[in-house]
Amino acid sequence: MLRLLALDFDGVISDSAPESFAVALLTYTEMIKTSRFDDRRAALESGSLPTPSRLSEDPLYASFLELMPLGNRAEDFAISLSALEVSRPIADQADYDVFRSELDEGWLQEFHRRFYENRTALSRRDPTGWRRMMGPYLPFLEILHRRAGDTLLAIATSKDAETVDALLRDYGIEALFPSERVLDKEAGVHKDAHLRQLHETVGVAYDEMGFVDDKINHLDRVAGLGVRCALAAWGYNGEREVELARQRGYRVCRLENAELQLFGT
Repeated sequence: MLRLLALDFDGVISDSAPESFAVALLTYTEMIKTSRFDDRRAALESGSLPTPSRLSEDPLYASFLELMPLGNRAEDFAISLSALEVSRPIADQADYDVFRSELDEGWLQEFHRRFYENRTALSRRDPTGWRRMMGPYLPFLEILHRRAGDTLLAIATSKDAETVDALLRDYGIEALFPSERVLDKEAGVHKDAHLRQLHETVGVAYDEMGFVDDKINHLDRVAGLGVRCALAAWGYNGEREVELARQRGYRVCRLENAELQLFGT
């Protein structure tokens, strides 16, 4: 019996890749003055923010998107852009982890701090344009509305609570997620911390919980608790992640079959 379904936010509920790309690129070029990506910074520093379609037209965007499933937190965007800067081949998680180990941890933490500073600054400078860069996956919202009475819904995200709350209101689904079931980046670095907290506060057994994320490394951590895990294949994932999820026994959900996979008939 599924009593609680916990959902990642970015890549599951929200198509936030354009916003992540914009903030990461601004932060990275501020910190790396000699970056070959520096010509893109002017469009982000003043005036209205670029539209998602304009951002996605950038050839760098597709490469950035390909690396997104391999990271966890804001500093991982710096790792991705650094790899792209030096044309470092990253085929899988092992390659990514090796490259991360070669970067200065202090620099990564500074990127993390500045990323959130820049995100806040952009959201205040152009609130409409900033939220426009994070549209919802509408078919999935429809599923959540239909099935909200069947199970408790929760959010387990590495995003900040303020942004999540604002977007839930924009998407019209804030009533589906009471504040005690919205766990943000403060809950922990890894998603098993979020699920442990939900287990303790809501009182649902692990084997009666489901978890949907767009990143295999998050599913790996949570699966160890006995939670039923599923990969959201409608976000930033390619066949690399889909095949890996299947190998590890996770359900693979696409928008056309997510309702059946997660909730049954």
